[in-house]
Amino acid sequence: MGMSEYYGVADEQESLATLHRALELGITFFDTADLYGPFTNERLVGNVLRSRRSQVIIATKFGFEHDSQGKRIGINGRPEYVRRACDDSLKRLGVDYIDLYYQHRVDPKVPIEETVGAMHELVQAGKVRYLGLSEAGPQTIRRAFRVHPITALQTEYSLWSHEPEAEILPTVGELGIGFVPYSPLGRGFLTGKMTCIDDLAADDFRHMLPRFSGENFVKNLELVEHLKVLAKSKSATPGQLALAWIQSKGEDIVPIPGTTQREHLEENVAALDIMLTPSEIADIEAIMPLNIALGTRYSELGMQRVGL
Repeated sequence: MGMSEYYGVADEQESLATLHRALELGITFFDTADLYGPFTNERLVGNVLRSRRSQVIIATKFGFEHDSQGKRIGINGRPEYVRRACDDSLKRLGVDYIDLYYQHRVDPKVPIEETVGAMHELVQAGKVRYLGLSEAGPQTIRRAFRVHPITALQTEYSLWSHEPEAEILPTVGELGIGFVPYSPLGRGFLTGKMTCIDDLAADDFRHMLPRFSGENFVKNLELVEHLKVLAKSKSATPGQLALAWIQSKGEDIVPIPGTTQREHLEENVAALDIMLTPSEIADIEAIMPLNIALGTRYSELGMQRVGL
């Protein structure tokens, strides 16, 4: 996502180099969406991955409808839009099929059965291999699953966002659905590299997120300072510790830490070598238990779009 918008101006050449480096390091799972850009991120990712098509898994998402000029119209889960969005994503990616196709956000105006029914047709047509949902609630997941098997659920999950542990993780575990945590580094906050809000570019969308605002930012920063102490004892960075913690939660959990730089990518990949003991996991969770972060994940409007 950050390679195309939201986190300030990205360096396209460094983004391309980072994607190539990811392939060199053995990364095979790449996540994009038509929303990112909008549209431009799928082209960027497709330019690198289409020549390695048989070696990678490409996931993309639909749901936030835009007009041809890129202006957002709203969330759309209508069957005719699902079909059109898929065809458009295939063209931008430059591939014949999408491995994992997510509904980016549930459309409250359209029964999930209708949306997933249209996604099911894409599987039958050979345009999509597997289906996913993003930020869907437990009952929606179950209803969707009755129409077509759901392979993955993508939801925010990190040391400062434990919410999926209550109902989401038990639900996907019961149904055999893989769990894909996005923002496992708290949108960069858990890396310990931020010191003040002015570290972010003026157009960085994190300025609009309550956790990055005012006193919330200051208090949340104190949590990361404690994490730094634990990380140092493991000869790791706070971000690596945050990723190792998620990795410890199960083999059916596959986090997708985003980055725009090779240096950060290599740091993230190195987290796979960190093994945490039960005692160390308990120490980490004592610092960052449920609901410890101040401020919601999104603005009020954004929070209305999750857990439906």
